[in-house]
Amino acid sequence: MASFDIVSKVDPQVLENAVNTAKKELQTRYDLRDTKGGIELDKKANLITLSSENSMRIKSLEDILLARAVKQGIDGTALDFTAEEQASGALVKKVVKVKAGVDKEVGRKIIKAIKDGKLKVEAQMQDDQVRVSAKKIDDLQATIALLRRTDVGQPLQFVNMKS
Repeated sequence: MASFDIVSKVDPQVLENAVNTAKKELQTRYDLRDTKGGIELDKKANLITLSSENSMRIKSLEDILLARAVKQGIDGTALDFTAEEQASGALVKKVVKVKAGVDKEVGRKIIKAIKDGKLKVEAQMQDDQVRVSAKKIDDLQATIALLRRTDVGQPLQFVNMKS
């Protein structure tokens, strides 16, 4: 029985490179040169903290971070900018979550898309990934093509193909 896994992950080294280049750009930009705060990466929690004096500068930091991440090859949908800004003293902070792993809600969307495609495959959720199995590799390739056209709100990688 042929199978493959659907995962969603971001290379931590590439993410760190994107954050470091964003920090360098922050230091060199004339409009943001004298700002307090900056961009910090928490590798263990997969969080990026943006801090500055006001909301307008936070938005500029978001734009810089997103541009640098995309240039490094990270899909823009892997960064979750939906968290609210929090004031802490003289600074405004915003936490950006880096999406890693297929959570249950996204897993359900993936499985539903596969079932709606009426392909002869079986999909099941396993921890933070979805395993798809079929009798023929052609069915698995059709599933990959279907999922590349489907938007689930998160970047997907197809790994561990076995025949």
